[in-house]
Amino acid sequence: MKKIEIADKELVEKINALPKDEMAVFVMADGRIRGALFHGTRFVNQMRAQHNLGILESLVLGQASLCAALMIPLMKGQEHLCWKYDVDGPAAGFSVEADSTGYVRGFLYNEHIPVDKPLENWDLKPFLGTGSMSVSRIHKEDSAPHISTVEVNSGNIAEDLAWYYKQSEQISTAFNTGIQFDRHGRIIGAGGMFLQVMPETGGKNNSGASKSSSSDAEADEQFLGRVEMAFKTAPSLGQWFSECGKIEDIVYGLFREFTPSIALRRDIRYDCPCSEETFANYIKMLPKQERDDILRKKEPLEIQCRNCGSVYTISVEKLQQ
Repeated sequence: MKKIEIADKELVEKINALPKDEMAVFVMADGRIRGALFHGTRFVNQMRAQHNLGILESLVLGQASLCAALMIPLMKGQEHLCWKYDVDGPAAGFSVEADSTGYVRGFLYNEHIPVDKPLENWDLKPFLGTGSMSVSRIHKEDSAPHISTVEVNSGNIAEDLAWYYKQSEQISTAFNTGIQFDRHGRIIGAGGMFLQVMPETGGKNNSGASKSSSSDAEADEQFLGRVEMAFKTAPSLGQWFSECGKIEDIVYGLFREFTPSIALRRDIRYDCPCSEETFANYIKMLPKQERDDILRKKEPLEIQCRNCGSVYTISVEKLQQ
């Protein structure tokens, strides 16, 4: 990927004053709940710079990219996934990819979303509409990806992803994303969080015994209700990180009742493995007639990577090598 530098000096100064981008993966309630909290202010700003997006477009792809980043800790082994969100609203949807090595990339189907009147709030439902989403996963040893598709209609990207996990994987999961803009439309804070309830057989009640009775089931339901309430009372993550809020204060403060423990930290980046060499090799593998048509023009070929916006100018000489 050709990394595009952020030209706004005031924004750069603001970002540099914040804690570094980082994801903290944590567990709590004796392993019954797992989660992750991601500070991604630089991450979302790099995404915006790569695609040169406006405010509304940055909000849509930013939320999608933050959610994709949060799916990385849920991967098993060496895994790559592609999440496609196809809807009938003006935004049309998006395609984002995440890799277990720690990168996310993606693009909007419509990078210039039409707006009929000034935005009154950040509700994306009028721009998303209804449709479907699919997640394809491929592991190192797989010969073909595994694809799951569900219908979506909430108009909320994070809620639709949670619905996918509930329907496709039968696992209760919640996602929360936040992007904070200043009065000039700059992104000054961004972050995301997820919680996932592990199967009941992996949990224990307060006495340490395996759950079995109806009273234990009722207590477990109340316990999950408290977890859900704590999750819903989280501050706006975009605003939190824009004000130099710390990951630890949310994990250990918001969920203190459930004895959380941060298990690991990792870097997540908005990046793409594309390169001039990759595209040149792709062109060389085209059918002979198509390849000859390109070489006959004797002009450099300009190719843009849709996933990251990088533009490569490839000479005819390089394609003949």
